[in-house]
Amino acid sequence: LGNIWRFPVETGQNGGAAFIIVYLLCVVLLGLPIMMSEFLIGRSTHSNTAGAYRKLAPGTPWKWVGRLGVLSGFVILSYYSVVAGWTAEYTVLAASNYFDGKTTADFPQIFSEFSANPWICTLWMLAFMVLTHIVVVRGVKSGIEKFSKIMMPALFVIILILVVCSVSLPGASKGVEFLLKPDFSKIDGSVILSAMGQAFFSLSLGLGCLCTYASYFGKDTNLGKTALNVSVIDTMVAIMAGFIIFPAVFNAGYQLGSGDVGPSLIFITLPNVFNQAFAAMPLVGTIIALLFYGLLSLAALTSLISLHEV
Repeated sequence: LGNIWRFPVETGQNGGAAFIIVYLLCVVLLGLPIMMSEFLIGRSTHSNTAGAYRKLAPGTPWKWVGRLGVLSGFVILSYYSVVAGWTAEYTVLAASNYFDGKTTADFPQIFSEFSANPWICTLWMLAFMVLTHIVVVRGVKSGIEKFSKIMMPALFVIILILVVCSVSLPGASKGVEFLLKPDFSKIDGSVILSAMGQAFFSLSLGLGCLCTYASYFGKDTNLGKTALNVSVIDTMVAIMAGFIIFPAVFNAGYQLGSGDVGPSLIFITLPNVFNQAFAAMPLVGTIIALLFYGLLSLAALTSLISLHEV
């Protein structure tokens, strides 16, 4: 969810390709070493993140590092579950062809009215949390692993379909250029900090997720190879999300600005973009919107599962 929801927003606000290059450097120079460190801690202790640091350094303040990871995961889960509910609502709206015929002015009102309704938002959030809990309580092998083997391939297939549709649009080349042609003059301190923050966020560094999952690793697990695989696949999802969103946004004639924060871009701008980009083929626009919000719901569920496990 951090890659599909947050990465395009950060990329759009921080200069496109130049931001991506800085992000990749942060993943290699900071993400990989920290990920391997968390893997080492989890595998060597075979404990949850709160207990792992206490085992490694008993009687020292290091135990608070693990506890802060649990607290951070709890805080992020608190709003990820709400966002997950939003994605479910928009998946239903897309499936019912609700966006067809709506004007640019309608979309802010649709999101505003929905997000201000505590009953609908709470019910969707609870539904996601119950589903997440069912997966987690089944255990790692019968729950998380079994669901991941179904959800992750499905997520990749939907991403590839959406990438092909998006880059095939007229005028999509501007969005592709935005992602691939760096303007290094846009790199400053704030861009570097944003890229570093996104690298930590999307790789779940310091949240206890990596340490918790590594507690199930056997001695034969190659930590370096595992860390590299996770980082590469994670980064691929992020960049492909950019190839879904930016060609469609540029095709519709939108100019990305400081107002394109997460909810605005995903739930106000993009439904309108899908409507405009596929105006000549409304049914295709409906299918694309349904696939996108279905993808976002799958991404939300996988993220909730990892945080809830912590």
